[in-house]
Amino acid sequence: MIVLDFSHALAGPYCTMLMAAYGARVIKIESPEGDIGRTWGPPFQGLDAAYFVGLNSGKESVAIDLKTPAGLETCRRLAGKTDILIENFRPGTMNRLGLDYSSLSAVNPRLIYVSISGYGQTGPRRLEAAMDLIIQSASGLMSITGTTAGETVKTGHSIADITAGIFSLIGAMMAIEARHRTGRGQFVDVSMMDTVMSTMLPSFARYLASGTIPGPLGTLYDGIVPYRNYACADREITIAVASDKLWSGFCEAIGRRDLMDDPLYNTNPLRVKNRNTLEPILEGMFRSQSAAHWVNALSKHGIPCTVVRNLKEVVDDEQTAARNMTPWVDHAVAGTIRVMGVPVQLSQTPGRICRAAPLLGADTDAVLKDVLGDQRYPLQGPGPPLGRPGGVPK
Repeated sequence: MIVLDFSHALAGPYCTMLMAAYGARVIKIESPEGDIGRTWGPPFQGLDAAYFVGLNSGKESVAIDLKTPAGLETCRRLAGKTDILIENFRPGTMNRLGLDYSSLSAVNPRLIYVSISGYGQTGPRRLEAAMDLIIQSASGLMSITGTTAGETVKTGHSIADITAGIFSLIGAMMAIEARHRTGRGQFVDVSMMDTVMSTMLPSFARYLASGTIPGPLGTLYDGIVPYRNYACADREITIAVASDKLWSGFCEAIGRRDLMDDPLYNTNPLRVKNRNTLEPILEGMFRSQSAAHWVNALSKHGIPCTVVRNLKEVVDDEQTAARNMTPWVDHAVAGTIRVMGVPVQLSQTPGRICRAAPLLGADTDAVLKDVLGDQRYPLQGPGPPLGRPGGVPK
């Protein structure tokens, strides 16, 4: 399966990275200046930002100048040989280039065309500029993310972009299944706004049912108690007591059997109602011992819990190693580097990271010869030499 990847930055590249990991041939189309993500550092790994290297494992890079007739014609010919095309330009951009779904599907009816944008291809906001931070705010996500004092914050990573990338993959897979039945491809319209709203379904469901507008609660959860972070003598832990059965085990673990059948706390609705008296009891208790002490005690009773770990602790974890989530690959310039592994384990057709991210334009000759049978496109356009994006120090 050939995927023609016109996407840049994060949402689209994350989607196509997953496709490459599970066997698709992903041909990344870049301008002679390269994907803007190549410059989003430091740190740099070889010539490119670690950000780009992490997102583009397994792909081939073809440098084409879309400002030239020759470049556009080459892209049209490649699209004619393609199963899936993915782009995340602002709506209308690909139409102006003559690379829109209507034009390309006329010569390749089986083409599945995935467009990722901030607000989608329809509606009054379709042409508005958007990035992850903007969508986190516009979708309502930021309004419920923050401290109990009311200070809103963004999530710790680019959740809107990643969510859009995942839904783009889902959309492409559904379109492939439909193509098995109909023999035709289709247009897949993915809105970052829509995808974030969809992942917030529980919050929107509560609002639509009650009319109550939620606000930020820190690590608290408004429908379950205890379900949050607690400060211990040395560091924080996270616990999730999501049922009355777990509540019984929790009370055993912390040595407070008196709380188990307390008429103020013996059901979850009561614990939610009376959290203002229960939480101070638990907060004082957890501060009395180390995080390791509490995790050990809680784990013996099957209570979901963990210390709040940093990224080094996650990478060094034996579980991470067992799942091969940070494999080593060989990079053309940076040498042997670690990248993220595949998130879904398949028994018969397992995914894997087969190659590191490509240097800019490194595969132009080979792809045009292999896919199109020739090399008609002038390989060097304006800008820095292929393989060195602008702005990256030598």
